[in-house]
Amino acid sequence: MTKHILVTGGAGYLGSIMVPDLLEAGYKVTVLDSFLYGQNSLAHVCNNDNFSVVRGDVRIESVVKPLLAKADIVIPLAALVGAPICSRDPVGAQTVNHDSVIMLFKNLSKEQQVLMPTTNSAYGSGEEGNYCTEESPLNPISKYAIDKVEIEKELMQHPNAISFRLATVFGMSPRMRIDLLVNDFTYRAVHDRFVVLFESSFKRNYIHVRDVSRVFQHGIANFEKMKGQVYNVGLSDANVSKKELCERVQKHIPDFVFIDAPVGKDPDQRNYIVSNEKLESTGFKQTHSLDFGIQELIKGYTMLRNTKYGNV
Repeated sequence: MTKHILVTGGAGYLGSIMVPDLLEAGYKVTVLDSFLYGQNSLAHVCNNDNFSVVRGDVRIESVVKPLLAKADIVIPLAALVGAPICSRDPVGAQTVNHDSVIMLFKNLSKEQQVLMPTTNSAYGSGEEGNYCTEESPLNPISKYAIDKVEIEKELMQHPNAISFRLATVFGMSPRMRIDLLVNDFTYRAVHDRFVVLFESSFKRNYIHVRDVSRVFQHGIANFEKMKGQVYNVGLSDANVSKKELCERVQKHIPDFVFIDAPVGKDPDQRNYIVSNEKLESTGFKQTHSLDFGIQELIKGYTMLRNTKYGNV
């Protein structure tokens, strides 16, 4: 029997890659999304009989409950993602990122499987060389990370759950996000040719958006072996500092210039090295490198420019 997957926020940056992949794998997929950004990022799968879409708000129980009742697997992607938007709209962040997810968990049956993205930004800021495994203490700094930590605790109370602590995601998507760090630096390299760095030695881990989609299918395929666990999801060869990231971009755009700011601090104080060995031990292999993503983004930005408030 074909399994039915409910993806909340399925028209977003992750979902607009993941949903077509799930459909191609033969699943039935229902997307619940508010289409907050006016996107039509799933237009290319509307011809698929296994795809259905509902415009609605994940915070409204009467909307969510009947959709949950039909689902074998639930992938809650709906969120205000990232520290800046959560700081700007703390009420929206609380109700979407926390309250709506608690409500969703409350309406799950014990048999339903739930696979959820959390964040490795929960490791917070550490000393130089701070090495994090899934057992490392959590030190979330931002409202976004704090809510994700609380949600992960609730998630792991469910008997059929997997938490994927995602590294900073990069790569092209039909619902593009230019604000993610690799995406942002590459955009600046393509269009501005320079960037000013704050605390350029701070390190973090990265993962391509298509490998995020792949890891969810890996989790579904290996669910009995992986359930009840938390997994870091990143590229093991991409624990790099902001300066090292710029050097990687510069390999592809030689006239890209980056300089260290003489004063000031980055409001995002993340600084850590992340181990992905636990996930890799389950047989998952990342297939999209940091250099691949930069090359992909350069092609994408040839077509895309954020000119909403510009004259050229």
